[in-house]
Amino acid sequence: MESMDDYLEELEKSFHRLKNGDMVKGPVIGIGETEVTVDLGSYAEGIVPIDELSNDPRFSIKTDIAVGDVVNAMVISPDNGIGQVLLSIKRADNILAWDFLEEAKENGQVFNVKITEAVKGGVVTYLKGIRAFIPASGLALNYVEDTESFIGKHISVRIIEVDEDDKKLILSAKSVLREEEAKKTEEKMSKIAIGTVVTGKVERIENYGAFVRLPDGLSGLVHISQMSERRIKHPKEVVSENDEVKVMITEIKDGKLSLSMTRAAESEATDDIDSTPVEYSTGDAPTTSFADLLKGIKL
Repeated sequence: MESMDDYLEELEKSFHRLKNGDMVKGPVIGIGETEVTVDLGSYAEGIVPIDELSNDPRFSIKTDIAVGDVVNAMVISPDNGIGQVLLSIKRADNILAWDFLEEAKENGQVFNVKITEAVKGGVVTYLKGIRAFIPASGLALNYVEDTESFIGKHISVRIIEVDEDDKKLILSAKSVLREEEAKKTEEKMSKIAIGTVVTGKVERIENYGAFVRLPDGLSGLVHISQMSERRIKHPKEVVSENDEVKVMITEIKDGKLSLSMTRAAESEATDDIDSTPVEYSTGDAPTTSFADLLKGIKL
């Protein structure tokens, strides 16, 4: 429940006369074809004409703002002639957004933005009404050649540079994607059991061993000492890229998998021995007849 002080504060606010240039804040309570209505908690409602909503040329009054959204706006006229306060959200953004963006950068805040156009070297979007650039190198984990394919897509980004003087805002999705990838990898790692034998594909060969991609998408290293029972000088003596090999998962440390081809072969050989049926020769077969068995029974 509101206290008496809260009530008096709201009452005083309701009688406060607004003037040009004042900054106000309130929830959206109505959306029309050409304007948005904002509750200012005062003597009059605020009206934001469609051309004062955003700096983003692709902003849609039907899809990009909703009833209940809390917005900051600048008073451009305390009375539009019919008892309403004329407001501008985009002019407020021009003043308030840069401080917000600087703070968001320091906090590593993640935003979901919609790509509006492709330009040389990257794409353009808008954040808090400010035009922002995302380099092609920051759109995905790998460099993106076809930036046109991102137009209209929503992606999660962080701010990597804010410069109010030069009106420069640069975003990147790469750090967000890396975190998502790390989380997925951690989940997969938690389901792996040491000693499991799986078939993987050799994806890269180095002097010290080969990296093998497992069926779940994880990769691990088979050290050269774990590739063959015989001593080899280079992994290429045993495997080639894209070869399918059986490996045993022998260790998980610091988010890395250690694999062994020799241990997998040993395990497979043991399984073959254990599963081989025992065969008896004629001479080894039991010779006791049914009649002999009956002799041992006392009636």
